[in-house]
Amino acid sequence: MAFSRRVYGLGIMAIGIANLIFGEFDPGQPVPAGFPARKALVYAAGAFLVVAGAAVQWRRIAAWGAAALTAYYAFIVVALMNGRLLMTQYAVYGIYEELAIQLAIPAAGLIVFAKTAKIDAALAARLTRFARFAFGVCALVWGGAHFVYMNMTAPLVPKWLPPTQEFWGYLTGVCFIAAGLAILTGVRARLAALLLTAMILIFGVLANGRVLLANPSSHFNWTESALNLALIGAAWVVTDSLARPAK
Repeated sequence: MAFSRRVYGLGIMAIGIANLIFGEFDPGQPVPAGFPARKALVYAAGAFLVVAGAAVQWRRIAAWGAAALTAYYAFIVVALMNGRLLMTQYAVYGIYEELAIQLAIPAAGLIVFAKTAKIDAALAARLTRFARFAFGVCALVWGGAHFVYMNMTAPLVPKWLPPTQEFWGYLTGVCFIAAGLAILTGVRARLAALLLTAMILIFGVLANGRVLLANPSSHFNWTESALNLALIGAAWVVTDSLARPAK
């Protein structure tokens, strides 16, 4: 899991660096404009993400970094920052999509913790199964978003890809759902997680990368690319957790 763990950590560090450079939160971590000491919290959160992401890079302290990231994203980002939006916008599918994006990060963090911490093997296995279940649900939600928001998904597909942008939007939506079902049921789960990792990587190049190059001064574009890198690492961590142990 060493390489996937490092990609995951680099993605988290990139999100933190974007916070520090632009002096703004990741759009997936909504904090009201008038929140007390908001600017100080931006830099504190950015520094935390850089340090925790760096910690994941080293085997000796990877468990500490993963535990910190899991707690921060699960309780602060998912439950508090996005949970409050769910209370008032529960009928908006986009809220569930954003929750799923942010939830995927602590899911992978929990797997990294389970694999690197010196804890009981049975407990580690239970934590890993729980995290994979959460990640599988996230993939289902992402797939549904492609159908609900095709008007926003299709333009991200390069026009030169045949046959149409909508075709690839629907196809990738189906692939997300299929991968989620495979991870949840355990049927060809590792293959599905591997293909899902590759698909997110392709998105990063063809969609996020293209948009970033078109407007490199945009905070949103940088954080989207950083988040995409973190999700590549997260999906890769899930893939590695499904590998059969060597005999």
